[in-house]
Amino acid sequence: MYKNNFTVDLSSEGLRLDKFLEKELDINRSQIKKNIDLGNILLNKKVVKAGYCLKCGDEIEVSYEDDFRILPEEIDFDIIYEDEYLAVISKPQNLVVHPGAGNKKGTLVNGLLNQFDELSNPIDSERPGIVHRLDKDTSGLMLIAKKEEAYFNLVDMFKNREIEKHYLAIAHGNIFNDFGVNEPIGRDPNNRIKMKVIEKNSKSASTSFKVLKNFNDFCLLDVHLHTGRTHQIRVHLSYVNHPVVGDELYGKRNKFKINKQLLHSYKLTFIHPITGKKMEIVDKFPKRFEDFMAKFNEEIKIERI
Repeated sequence: MYKNNFTVDLSSEGLRLDKFLEKELDINRSQIKKNIDLGNILLNKKVVKAGYCLKCGDEIEVSYEDDFRILPEEIDFDIIYEDEYLAVISKPQNLVVHPGAGNKKGTLVNGLLNQFDELSNPIDSERPGIVHRLDKDTSGLMLIAKKEEAYFNLVDMFKNREIEKHYLAIAHGNIFNDFGVNEPIGRDPNNRIKMKVIEKNSKSASTSFKVLKNFNDFCLLDVHLHTGRTHQIRVHLSYVNHPVVGDELYGKRNKFKINKQLLHSYKLTFIHPITGKKMEIVDKFPKRFEDFMAKFNEEIKIERI
């Protein structure tokens, strides 16, 4: 356990709290912000923002666990593509992407460290290789940066919507025509862990849905994300009353007692950030989708999509 107190003098007045502590502590700024948010760093006995501008005489109390290191672990995931600059992996369902509160180990990042000799994330040392993420219960393809130049180019490509992302989803109900949803998404004011279609304090969100198959009272969809809002597919499908099967946050119970969402990132199309080659990476059809459809004697192969 690391503990220390600091008193701000005139030479440090006007500095941001996180920048001041970056010089004083043996942790990076993202770790400092995390400890501020957790209440491990107090200013004048209160929790403040990381960007708080210091005043002469301010008292800073610091207390945090300092022995945490991200260690390589054997974590099961498939490598779909790899070269010297990047990799594309398939993340299993029920796997957290990176360490955080309550998840200090057993994450995809631990597995990446075990699998790859080189990973890059110059912005956040706790997320080596990570340029985007999937929810814990969403499976499928993720791009991993191995070199710094690839990392920055991939971040820009995601920001500029130059990476085409397709998902497979099994939703409640039958749908007979392809459709799109262009509705803004923001935090649900009545439930802070949820997002919702809402006008106030929201961001634009656009999703296209292609109907692949109807069976019983369910449908298999190819989902094309045009934006990357939190929980976007799940929110938009819930909005049109066809929630993802197994989505307990935005959906409804099903008679099969499936409580993990049937949502899988299956295709990424992009221009290689270094070589300029057009890449299309397609994952195999998820077994849990096959198992669900087999209940109705239905099957589909991803090659047909």
